[in-house]
Amino acid sequence: MDKTEKNNVDKLKVTKGLRKIALGILLMFIGPVILYSAFKNEEHILYYPVIIIGIAICGTAMYQFFMGLKTLVSGIFND
Repeated sequence: MDKTEKNNVDKLKVTKGLRKIALGILLMFIGPVILYSAFKNEEHILYYPVIIIGIAICGTAMYQFFMGLKTLVSGIFND
């Protein structure tokens, strides 16, 4: 095994994966904050739309994090 076969890390994929993970982590903080503020204002007229937006952001956060993790592993192991 020579040196080129040893270091087959796709740096572009690793960078994309890290960006997706960072976005997912950011959304993991924003989503619960929006949900918390919605639950504190249950009598407000925009209660249900804000709940739906908060849940959508939480779902997007989980999706971004796991897709970023998948991209990162794919870039490291060159699948």
